[in-house]
Amino acid sequence: MKQENTFLHGKIVPPLIKFAIPLMLSLILQALYGAVDLMVVGHFGTTSSVSAVSIGGQLMQTITGIIIGLTTGVTVLIAQSVGSQDNERAGKIVASMIKLLSSIAIVLSLILVIFTPQIVSMLNTPPEAVEQTIAYIRICGAGVVFISAYNAISGIFRGVGNSKSPLLFIAIACGVNVVADLILVGYFKMDAAGAALATVLAQGVSVVFSVLYIKRGNLPFFISKEHFKDNKEIRSILKMGTPIALQDCMTSLSFLIITGIVNSMGVIASASLGISGKLFIFQAMVPLAFMSALSAFVAQNIGANQPKRAKKALFFASGFSFCCGAIMFYISHFHGDLLAKVFESNPEVIASTALFLKSASFEHFFIPLCFCFLGYFNGLGKTSFVMAQGLAAAFLFRIPLSYYFASLPNSDMYAMGIPVAISAGVSLVLSLLYFAYLQYKSSKSNIAMATCNE
Repeated sequence: MKQENTFLHGKIVPPLIKFAIPLMLSLILQALYGAVDLMVVGHFGTTSSVSAVSIGGQLMQTITGIIIGLTTGVTVLIAQSVGSQDNERAGKIVASMIKLLSSIAIVLSLILVIFTPQIVSMLNTPPEAVEQTIAYIRICGAGVVFISAYNAISGIFRGVGNSKSPLLFIAIACGVNVVADLILVGYFKMDAAGAALATVLAQGVSVVFSVLYIKRGNLPFFISKEHFKDNKEIRSILKMGTPIALQDCMTSLSFLIITGIVNSMGVIASASLGISGKLFIFQAMVPLAFMSALSAFVAQNIGANQPKRAKKALFFASGFSFCCGAIMFYISHFHGDLLAKVFESNPEVIASTALFLKSASFEHFFIPLCFCFLGYFNGLGKTSFVMAQGLAAAFLFRIPLSYYFASLPNSDMYAMGIPVAISAGVSLVLSLLYFAYLQYKSSKSNIAMATCNE
């Protein structure tokens, strides 16, 4: 329980950074995991193959968002249990999560496999990429159970303050994915279908390893058969995780809608958007890591009744993330073409991607702060606000603005990047206002308590 103690006692910055670094490395590997598919297909396949992997990958990201949202709820609940030293409840939460996610995974797999043609049609997939997109989605859809299991297990370890084990799991998946991609796409020329098979195979191997890892007793609490008889914690998971899952799902759905809008601009624009999406994880890995780190760190300290310690962690993470965001702005704004060349050799796709990155680059001044605030709010259990701000930014600003700019004469990818920066700014403003509201509410409560004590 060493990690738990460092979260709750002593200096704040060292344990927070120590926890965040493996998360950053995990994000890098996760980004490579998805980027390798696009890179290998881009170099061994055609532009239509890149478009298929981009579109299919965006859909699978939506599915993953639902699962990550629920597992984030599990992370917060477990962290709160660890902070209050309630290991019995932690075991019940894990058992409930297994039952809940198993059912959800089966339903999602059936939907993705059966209704693939209809989904592909709704996304305005370019005609030359339809066949490969269907193959990609069906294969990945059949492997949703592995996506669920991986994210669930990683969420458990993050909740107890262990970010190194999820790094190990994703490292194994990434290694298997690279080898499988080179064999299936590079050697056997299976294009998008090969990339999908490589993804599912890699996730399956990682899940098998992580289950064996847990059986060796690498958790600070036990999960017994009796825990599976208690369904009460399913409600707690749904209450905590559903707003996050809905926010992630709807945000990803908004990206799917935008993908459909951009797809109507042609296969070059479609491929450009897909590449930009893969680059984002690399560019935002520091604030994304601190968002996850703060969720666990804040939740444990709230469970231990140490709100001031949680707030200090927020301020440090925000400052560090903002500095990294400024660097990402410079790279995206002035050297987007170099980033695009990693994925594509087609000059048109490179130029189009660079245009998008140039206008969207201003988001890197907003998302570092915004993501840290969202991690803090998740740790507090204020997941309903996290959902509300995400939906507002996506559906009131990004989607309408994307549709408007796409409808303009001679619109290009530079115009399509503008709504990205605007919606990120809106999220930050909403987060700052809500933080100020929580501070006002807290100070008012403290004054009332002091008055009563007098």
